[in-house]
Amino acid sequence: MFALVDCNNFYVSCERVFRPDLNGQPVVVLSNNDGCAIARSNEAKALGIPMGAPAFEYEELFKKHQVKVFSANFALYGDMSQRVMQLLSEYCDEMEIYSIDEAFLNLQGFNDAQLADLGKILRRRILKCTGIPISIGIAPTKALAKIANRIAKKFPIETGSTHIINSEEKRIKALKWTKAEDVWGIGGAHAQRLKKIGVSNALQFTQLSDEYVRKQMSIVGLRLKHDLQGIPTLKIDEVKDKKNIATTRSFDGNFTELHQLEERVSNFAVSCAEKLRRQNDCCNTMMVFLHTNGHRDDLPQYSKNILIKLPFPTNSAIELSRFALDALGKIFKPGYHYKKAGVIVMDLSPDKHEQIKLFENRNPKHIPLMAAMDKMNARFGQQKLRLAKQASGRIWRMKQEQLSPGYTTRLSDIITVKS
Repeated sequence: MFALVDCNNFYVSCERVFRPDLNGQPVVVLSNNDGCAIARSNEAKALGIPMGAPAFEYEELFKKHQVKVFSANFALYGDMSQRVMQLLSEYCDEMEIYSIDEAFLNLQGFNDAQLADLGKILRRRILKCTGIPISIGIAPTKALAKIANRIAKKFPIETGSTHIINSEEKRIKALKWTKAEDVWGIGGAHAQRLKKIGVSNALQFTQLSDEYVRKQMSIVGLRLKHDLQGIPTLKIDEVKDKKNIATTRSFDGNFTELHQLEERVSNFAVSCAEKLRRQNDCCNTMMVFLHTNGHRDDLPQYSKNILIKLPFPTNSAIELSRFALDALGKIFKPGYHYKKAGVIVMDLSPDKHEQIKLFENRNPKHIPLMAAMDKMNARFGQQKLRLAKQASGRIWRMKQEQLSPGYTTRLSDIITVKS
């Protein structure tokens, strides 16, 4: 049996842990630069606020219904996620962290009574230790566990936030209830194609021939079909490090000067370097891109990227920043209003298995320097130590007007208890 554990309205729940006065109140979390809604409490959903709602368009509704709006605090959410995942890992030997708020557990060996008890134990333990409410779906396969979780979340009172598909009757009932477009792995294009041939729910999808599914949706779709039929096909994947790492941002305004973009791109390169060191990798290739605002028909448009092969593998912020700025200089054109830029590092290799080259290698002095830099920034706050090119008085700072404190990630923001 497999379990899918999903944190309910995760970003909102993280904010509510430290603001219990917001329980029962409409809450929205916005994306980078406070652009659009990426998380909504059930109360906010009831007000008709859709996922992706542009904040400026719903400003009046927020005021009218006293919706509490937060800027995304990804440092806090990431830390809370790690706490949840650590607790879950104590209950099984095989776990796949599927996203920041979801994890699959392999519950092989548990009987039905034990599974029901485990669901209660997990929900109670996670809520007590982190304050995060969860929903649990348990089934013979991962795809069915996804559907079971959806049912647990949709009917929390009836299911106790835990739903188990442990019989053929329950499997068929769950598949009939699930719309085809809501099945994990069936995208919008496939859903439209299925609708044209009269397939509107998951059960009807499983009744299609293997030949048709393989032809229309490849072997991936066929595996999904078998998984929904109760035949374990999708395995638990071990957590793997990323093969590519990207740091990109849209700006809150338009940049026209090279030095403005240099500050941003340097920050992006440093961020990629930090992520590389965190997973003990170096990169061998880098892409830098920038483009103008495609929504501004009144301005000339320009978009360009450049892929460069690095002379040696590295995860040094100093070296990656230098390479990124050299690349930026090659694609920058004056006279344009730039809205977005980014750095992507790829062709990763393990830090410990570096192949020494004859003429040019990374600076070995940077290795202890980067380690000290990471340690200082972890202790005193992000980018307390930075490169000169990153600028001490940053030209651009992400718009985060409603950012909550770093309750668990910054010592100065730790909660003070008065008694």
